[in-house]
Amino acid sequence: MPEYGYFLAAEEHDPAALIEQARMAEQAGFQALWISDHYHPWNDAQGQSAFVWSVIGALSQAVSLPIETAVTCPTVRIHPAVLAQAAATSAVLTEGRFRLGVGSGEALNEHILGDPWPPAGVRLEMLEEAVEVMRRLFTGEEVSHHGKHYTVENARLYTVPDEPVPIDVSAFGPKALSLASRVGDGFITMMPDEEAVRRFREGGGGTKPVSGGTKVCYGTDRDECVRTVHRLWYNELLPGEMGQVLPSPRHFEQLHELVTEDMVREKVVCGDDVEQHVSTLRAFADAGFDRVYVNQIGPDQRGFFDFYRTKVLPRLAG
Repeated sequence: MPEYGYFLAAEEHDPAALIEQARMAEQAGFQALWISDHYHPWNDAQGQSAFVWSVIGALSQAVSLPIETAVTCPTVRIHPAVLAQAAATSAVLTEGRFRLGVGSGEALNEHILGDPWPPAGVRLEMLEEAVEVMRRLFTGEEVSHHGKHYTVENARLYTVPDEPVPIDVSAFGPKALSLASRVGDGFITMMPDEEAVRRFREGGGGTKPVSGGTKVCYGTDRDECVRTVHRLWYNELLPGEMGQVLPSPRHFEQLHELVTEDMVREKVVCGDDVEQHVSTLRAFADAGFDRVYVNQIGPDQRGFFDFYRTKVLPRLAG
């Protein structure tokens, strides 16, 4: 039976709200936390995007749950040597309860310094080298590295956890999945894809943890929930590679009309039907996932946590 965690959406809530949600998640019986790592929200309606490493520091003192970024891009906006220091410090603060989730990123967050946004194949190459650099730094030994994409000279992390920070790799296509299988300490994906889990395990992932996440909108008025999702998170339903290549929130806003409320009603769990919430999360368990994270869209966070504490999580544990 998988663990069930809560997914903190830093694009939608300010730091104080995220910390309060983490406390409510722990009280409700969730077993772990994910937190997004963005420079921008997907659209202005979401309205937030705090620096994740500051929030993780606060979370480490507010709750006792494991914490993972879902996900950090360690390739363009921030050099992997700097992210290695951030991750190592987070692991020390959480007494080893931190995992670093990484992925190839989105132009939305990564192009802000004017660097080119490379094609997917190059981004995966950069990701693999970044993981290598960070793993070497997690040893606490001095590192010099002169690779194809990164240079590190005489770098040493003095504040490191007792065990190296586990690095889970997010993957959605076959090339990224192959990379996750080869270099990841775990695999992250956002669909209950049994075939992807099989390929990860057979490709070298073995028994390493597989984690997935989904978004829902709890509320007693299903139509209002649909409208909330359509206003805040329509980007989740945009097709193809747009999520990786569009450079700013306003570009996502220009595509809002491509997503209808009927599409939201069909694709996103909205409302207070216990069975619908339970079956959506069980789909990940049935596909072989070890950890499943759920995010509540919209302002009714207290109602969501009460609903999951009393109605949903007990069913999943049964």
